[in-house]
Amino acid sequence: MNLIAIAISSCLVSNVVLSQFLGICSFIGVSTDIKTSAGMGGAVVFVITMASIVASLIYDFVLIPFGLDYLKTIVFILIIAALVQIVEMFMHKCMPALYNALGIYLPLITTNCAVLGVAITNAQNSYNFAESVVNGFATAVGYLIAIVLLAGIREQIVDNDIPHSFQGAPIVIVTAAIMSIAFFGFSGLMN
Repeated sequence: MNLIAIAISSCLVSNVVLSQFLGICSFIGVSTDIKTSAGMGGAVVFVITMASIVASLIYDFVLIPFGLDYLKTIVFILIIAALVQIVEMFMHKCMPALYNALGIYLPLITTNCAVLGVAITNAQNSYNFAESVVNGFATAVGYLIAIVLLAGIREQIVDNDIPHSFQGAPIVIVTAAIMSIAFFGFSGLMN
């Protein structure tokens, strides 16, 4: 039951983008169409889940036993950078269209604070291995849901008559704010 509560909380109630405001740069920058957003979301799901697995193992079996837990941020950044490089090489080789569509945002997953935020949250909450993996996966799925929803909305409003002062980034930010308010309604699931 605890794992289900962590999953629902991480995915919907405390959505990494809409509640914690982590990962905003790729959320706004890539969400211009659904296909690219889904690709970015898939890459983030893989990186966050794998980072949660590897970071949890290294934190529990290397850093804590040797009294090196103060190095967790540096170690987590190195883990994330290595995983992003693997994803980038895979996409470049197997999915060149998606690789080109994501552009600069793919290597920016390394600096996506959502990925590092999940690893640090897992350590701060003293999550065991299973809880870390569930939290990481559910957080990433929450990111995927949010970015695909925003992309769908952006595709629908692109041809609308939007006042000049709201065109571009302002309407995207207003849309994300309304989505954040809507996701706030999921907080009733945890009571």
